[in-house]
Amino acid sequence: MTLLPTGAHPVPVDVSLVPELSGLFAPTTAERDIGPLEVVGELPPELDGTYLRNGPNPRFTPIGSYTYPLDGDGMIHAVRIDDGRVSYSNRFVETPALRAEERAGHALWSGLMTMYRPDATEVGAGLAGTRKDLPDINVVRHAGRTLALAEAAPPFALSPELATLGRETFGGALPAGITAHPKIDPRTGELLVFCYGIEAPFLTWSVVGPDGTIRRTPTVVDGVERPTMIHDMAITDRFVVLVVAPYYFDIAAAMSGGSLLTWRPEDGTRIALVPRDGSPTRWLATDAFWCWHLANAFDDGPAPGGAGGAGPGPDGAVVVDYVQWDRPGTDDPADEQHAMLVRARLDLGRGTVVRTPAHDRRVEFPRIDDRVLGRRHDRVATIATRPDDPQLADTLVVTDLAGGHDAHWRAPELALGEPVHLPRPGDPDPGHGWWATLAVDRREDVSWFLVLPADDPAAGPVARVRIPVRVPLGLHGVWLPSNR
Repeated sequence: MTLLPTGAHPVPVDVSLVPELSGLFAPTTAERDIGPLEVVGELPPELDGTYLRNGPNPRFTPIGSYTYPLDGDGMIHAVRIDDGRVSYSNRFVETPALRAEERAGHALWSGLMTMYRPDATEVGAGLAGTRKDLPDINVVRHAGRTLALAEAAPPFALSPELATLGRETFGGALPAGITAHPKIDPRTGELLVFCYGIEAPFLTWSVVGPDGTIRRTPTVVDGVERPTMIHDMAITDRFVVLVVAPYYFDIAAAMSGGSLLTWRPEDGTRIALVPRDGSPTRWLATDAFWCWHLANAFDDGPAPGGAGGAGPGPDGAVVVDYVQWDRPGTDDPADEQHAMLVRARLDLGRGTVVRTPAHDRRVEFPRIDDRVLGRRHDRVATIATRPDDPQLADTLVVTDLAGGHDAHWRAPELALGEPVHLPRPGDPDPGHGWWATLAVDRREDVSWFLVLPADDPAAGPVARVRIPVRVPLGLHGVWLPSNR
């Protein structure tokens, strides 16, 4: 954390010292509409819809500090497929702070780790002293609304053309905001969310109905006694699942020049199973690990003999699939910590957590077919990083957790982004359809939208859509079929 003397103004960040501001991550300031795009191979004729992806993209050189992925303006990238024709467009998420910076022609708010906020002489009374909105992590569509999502703050609603409509607080019912990773229950149509805060209550959860109205207002998760960073969540038919790792906000330390976030592995990691019927939270504890992203979770029957103890557990179990880190992630190639895909079985009766790695690949961005969120599933797609560069993922890995094997496709000339499942219309089998990813070409300043068969991803793409500009590496996306 960098604290400035009273009256001091942060200076621009040295871009050459921040890997996420250069190379494949370097932000773009241009908003484009390009099409039709060249297709190499053949797009499945059933595909019709839009792929959206969000990611940090500073409009101006950051000042004070820059912490990826928490800092950076949101930019939505869209790949639209319409009757075999493909187009690309991108737009900034135009928050009030970003509009003020555009008028000024330079950054006015510092990065989070510098804690500088402009005064009224710089931004006017309405924005003076405020935090900058950063809806730069994810994008979803629910109840007819497309939402650009921040870490733990109100999202911003977007039009079908990606114009920013404004901050979304769900009629004022969720003023503190929501997570960057809400989950839509495909059976009920509900949007389940959580939000953490640096002041009590430190953790709440809520439910938005399929029509966009609030079914559960912010409800405190008991047992969280200090501000804790929690990035993602999972759901089952019975529970909201939250991994509460010992990664704490420490405002006092930050104000005295220390770190805003502190890792305390001696506290261990706890997993909260929050009953969706509103009954008390069930807590299970295990050795410390960090988790950025969960793939899915589902309710299971009693534990078989030998799994966590002899005989069946009386309350059944919950199975959770996620990517496990030894501690919060690092970009240092010399750091030997591993980011593994793990299946954990939580026995509610015994209170035990049994964690089983799926394989030894270093992976991230786990995704499944969203139509089976919260229910039993087999396949999880991830991207695996190169051994010599943990920032660069060049391999798509699809793991069959039931069969204990995986299929992979490697493209050393590309940097792959998060995979997203594209269902085959009318086919409920998650093993069918396609996996898609937005990749950056390492040889030239272009990008590719890749479509691979879900039943044989190792065969490689059936179609490669060439985007004649570099789309910076980013974070999370969603496939929106045109019939929704």
